[in-house]
Amino acid sequence: MDLINRNDVEERAGAKVLAGERISPEEARELYFLPLSELGLLADARRRWKKKDAYEGAGERIVTYIVDRNINYTNVCNVGCKFCAFYRRRQDPDHYVLSPEQIGKKVAELEAIGGTQILLQGGHHPDLGIDYYLDLLHYLKEKHPGINIHGFSPPEFVHFSRTFEMPLEEVLRRFRDAGLGSVPGGGAEILVDQVRKRIAALKCTANEWLEVMRTAHRLGLRSSSTMMFGHVETLEDRIEHLRRLRELQDETGGFTAFICWTFQPDHTALSAKKRGPSEYLRMQALARIFLDNVDNVQSSWVTQGPEIGQVALRFGANDFGSVMMEENVVSAAGTTFRMTAEEIESFIRNGGFEPRRRNNWYELL
Repeated sequence: MDLINRNDVEERAGAKVLAGERISPEEARELYFLPLSELGLLADARRRWKKKDAYEGAGERIVTYIVDRNINYTNVCNVGCKFCAFYRRRQDPDHYVLSPEQIGKKVAELEAIGGTQILLQGGHHPDLGIDYYLDLLHYLKEKHPGINIHGFSPPEFVHFSRTFEMPLEEVLRRFRDAGLGSVPGGGAEILVDQVRKRIAALKCTANEWLEVMRTAHRLGLRSSSTMMFGHVETLEDRIEHLRRLRELQDETGGFTAFICWTFQPDHTALSAKKRGPSEYLRMQALARIFLDNVDNVQSSWVTQGPEIGQVALRFGANDFGSVMMEENVVSAAGTTFRMTAEEIESFIRNGGFEPRRRNNWYELL
């Protein structure tokens, strides 16, 4: 495409963004190459357009966050993703499986600081049966009824279906009935099988990930959506990932939010260059513009640091994520940013917004 035609495409795509209209994958590719400041302005315009009627008309000023805790019930995993520094094999001396009582103690500590949700995820343990998971969910709902269990990513559910020799929908229904409240969007990485085979050959396929979410949404379980980028994928792969999320959201409306972050390569088996904050901001901005049917975009300060997390609020994000009382997976790869609720609120205010706590469904508390 020559320079004149490319500029025409960028201009038309930019006008569509400002008018609140949907852009095509081809237009998304052209917008990606805009100067970062211009792309940020378009993403901010899309954020304001999307949130203008939220929270009784105060949505443009409000940035939300949640107080929760990441709890990894086991680090045993038989998948061996090249990008993961957290997993262990059963023969490793530091492998573990937490009991319901151990997890309950962590939840009680969360409740003591006003937390409302746990993110419950783990490795693909080859020996845990369905009773472990159902007993855990029943225990947590009985002992901690005010805590939402945001748990078990799509690859885990595919693993459960195979391990339990049970249809996916039945697994999801039984987990829901036992107390599961919502499903996190982990394990999406890039929803292109050519990429997935290179970084996590034993993990679920792109279609399987999407089918878990389609089924969960049909059963009334809302979920987040994610993207981990900056490893072996191309820009076209990233846009295809966004296209598939947008298509499923058109179908189900079940995604509450989108979160993206750059691959953290330290201590992993996947050799890749660590990406800088400008590429993260560029990709988040493009996602806000492209995912016109997803209401919320979360800033990923956990991987980028709080200062970049604050800047991301001007690149399409309307949520500052979580206090994250505990985090083990990203920190295993060498990224260890931590913040209290007070610090999060300070960053939001200094960014020019009004901080408000929320629950998993983006209702203000």
